[in-house]
Amino acid sequence: MGFDEAYRMFIESHRKVRKGERLRRLDDGHGHAEHLFLKEVWWPVFRQFENLHPEYEIYDYKDGFRYIDFAYILPYFRVAIEIDGFGPHFRNISAWKFDDHCLRQNYLVIDGWYVIRFTYNQIKEQPRLCQQTVQQFFGRWLSNTTSLSRLTTLEREIVRLASRHIKPVSPKEICEDLGIGSAYAHRLLHNLIEKNWLEPASGSVRVRSYKLHPSRNEVKL
Repeated sequence: MGFDEAYRMFIESHRKVRKGERLRRLDDGHGHAEHLFLKEVWWPVFRQFENLHPEYEIYDYKDGFRYIDFAYILPYFRVAIEIDGFGPHFRNISAWKFDDHCLRQNYLVIDGWYVIRFTYNQIKEQPRLCQQTVQQFFGRWLSNTTSLSRLTTLEREIVRLASRHIKPVSPKEICEDLGIGSAYAHRLLHNLIEKNWLEPASGSVRVRSYKLHPSRNEVKL
């Protein structure tokens, strides 16, 4: 299947499940720049649009709604892809709107999103560079996401605790947070060390605390 047919089916599949403002936003907000990104950057890399959502609605920090140009969503992995233009809208943008634009991205990151931005000019003039950026990013993070999906529920919870603790996490804290026994907690921790998700943070003969493996430090849960 070529791009044109795949693109038509992609947009139509999202139109069928939307209504009201979400449908209007897809019809009005998804324009030439977004189409060009899919054609010149996304399609040459992936040859499909699975898990990609155009004009994706999110709650913003002001308790309203915002729309991301594209959202790529998997369990434990969310990427916001934004296309920035260089027309009158951005040349004449007010100071407070520019502040709001930057603050919006900060809150996306705080909420656990990865954010990738391209300008329209980059997509038009340097599509190969944009493709390489996408390839490098997804190649790096999808390997962690795939590995994370193979963990058990309790193993994922331990990884979540370790990722959110400023200090290394102890077996006692894991037992208290998850409501499990000491022997079971130590068995899960041993499994996570073997899978390169955790490593000992203190103790040699008897490990007293654990931290994320260095290769997992930027995983978001």
